[in-house]
Amino acid sequence: MSDKPLMPLATAVWLIENTSLSFDQIADFCVLHPLQVKGIADGDVAIGVRGINPITNGQLAREELDKAQADSEYKMKLARAKTLVAEAPRRGGRYTPVSKRQNRPDAILWLVRNHPEISDAQISKLLGTTKSTIQSVRDRTHWNSANITPQDPVALGLCSQTDLDNLVRKAAAKRARLMPAADTSPTLKPAAETVVTARIEEPREEREKPIDLDKVFANLGGSAKPQQSWDEDEDEDEFGRKKKRR
Repeated sequence: MSDKPLMPLATAVWLIENTSLSFDQIADFCVLHPLQVKGIADGDVAIGVRGINPITNGQLAREELDKAQADSEYKMKLARAKTLVAEAPRRGGRYTPVSKRQNRPDAILWLVRNHPEISDAQISKLLGTTKSTIQSVRDRTHWNSANITPQDPVALGLCSQTDLDNLVRKAAAKRARLMPAADTSPTLKPAAETVVTARIEEPREEREKPIDLDKVFANLGGSAKPQQSWDEDEDEDEFGRKKKRR
């Protein structure tokens, strides 16, 4: 419930006609300017408005009115409803005042950049605009694209923070449902982890054992110390013929 009575002008008319409250007390209770209340009393404002009794409709207690009439400095308090009725959900597109419609492209650009998960249909319903306008802002074909600057729609007064938060939450949940689930099946391991290089090592005793050349050449049908085919005292001449050394 708001902090001012329903139909404040009609309530002020009734209080002026049926009570001895000051203009300031009536203005404070009805959330009006004292000059407006004076204009109502003079017949310059709210001409033809029929007064409404705030006591019968449960917006003002009789005790509050009696206290205010006894003390000109006392400020009446609005009666609170005993039960709070939830606001009925809004259906259809949002109505945007004419004075704020020129700010919608700025709000559209802000939503497109900061919340890409929100669809055009959701933006259209939130701001009361058309999908063609949203698309023109997206692809920069809007007639006023050069002057469009992204601005928070809440700061522009085009929607409430609660509506924006609910829309972002719904859009994020919808995107999460549509995204494919992460593949948790086992994958192939890298080759470095699976390929094992076979290394055949000889026993340490075999590696450290000296090589027997006689046995190696004996297996090959030769000798470890090859014999020269001529006498050590002989030498070869320039034609490869053997000759005695002098």
